[in-house]
Amino acid sequence: MNAPVRKIIHCDCDCFYASVEMRDDPSLRGRPLAVGGRAEQRGVIATCNYEARRYGIHSAMATAQAVKLCPDLILIPPNMEKYRVASRQIMDIYRDYTDLVEPLSLDEAYLDVTNSPHCKGSATLIAQEIRRRIHETVGITASAGVAPNKFVAKIASDWNKPDGLFLVRPDEVDAFVAVLPVKKLFGVGKVTAAKLHRLGAQTCGDLRDWNMDKLQQHFGSFGARLYDLCRGIDDRDVNPVRERKSISTEETYTPDVPDLEGCLALLPDLYEHLLGRIKRNNAEKFINKLFVKIKFADFQRTTVECVGYAPNMTTFRHLMETGWLRASRPVRLLGVGVRLSDTETVEQLSLFDERATH
Repeated sequence: MNAPVRKIIHCDCDCFYASVEMRDDPSLRGRPLAVGGRAEQRGVIATCNYEARRYGIHSAMATAQAVKLCPDLILIPPNMEKYRVASRQIMDIYRDYTDLVEPLSLDEAYLDVTNSPHCKGSATLIAQEIRRRIHETVGITASAGVAPNKFVAKIASDWNKPDGLFLVRPDEVDAFVAVLPVKKLFGVGKVTAAKLHRLGAQTCGDLRDWNMDKLQQHFGSFGARLYDLCRGIDDRDVNPVRERKSISTEETYTPDVPDLEGCLALLPDLYEHLLGRIKRNNAEKFINKLFVKIKFADFQRTTVECVGYAPNMTTFRHLMETGWLRASRPVRLLGVGVRLSDTETVEQLSLFDERATH
């Protein structure tokens, strides 16, 4: 007996932080607005409204560059507590319809409503009702995509932004995906997209002419994923428990840190912040690697990591020295962190302790 066709909703709010600010101060509406750090402190844009996007401004852009593009840009510092309050309201609305909610950020989530009894089992009606309730309760707009899988639902949610809804029925998936640019495929960044273009694949339809062997020859294990995605196949479950893969803390410095001695002097403060984050996440027993991240003044980045089952200042010092020597120039950002395994590393810890005592 075949499994029922899944009903997946991808829902996210339109320019979330900026929308909350415009809700609280209606005089900001219709004017280019961004939420982010200040230009003189090397801040970046967290999000911006559609008026600002018309100037070419986007998330993760340096604030200094954004202000050059739009000298009249209104810049507001992030108010994370306010956004978290709105986030809790949004997530509560999502969970009224299904327990299978996979948050991707404060406002964005996948919902599996295949077996939801609400709205006569119609995923489209559920999505409409969720969007209406977010507008009434939180005071901002949301967009949604409805499809048989996560990949197609996420693309669909962008289709009619802002304040839109787009449905891709199971028998429409093939044609919908065929015309998509390859850069829309999950996991395809600029480098992979450029390589696909060089090899003659502009759309998912083009990519379907390639067999599995050719895809794996050019893209390794990711080739199998490309083979499925360009056909609209995505069997990933909606996972209500998102596993953290790492915990880290980082700091951008103005002016640049001039030398290795200066970097090492900043390490204890970063280390203390990291210990606090590990403790808050109850992650002590899941650590399996330690790493240091460095961004130099010329924006070159490097990450150095090693196996380790607990934070260790001496190890972080060694990693930082190794990383700094790769470029030996002033530094604008330093970060320290730990990578986490899926299971507790108690056995490895006890083995390590026994070796240390002999």
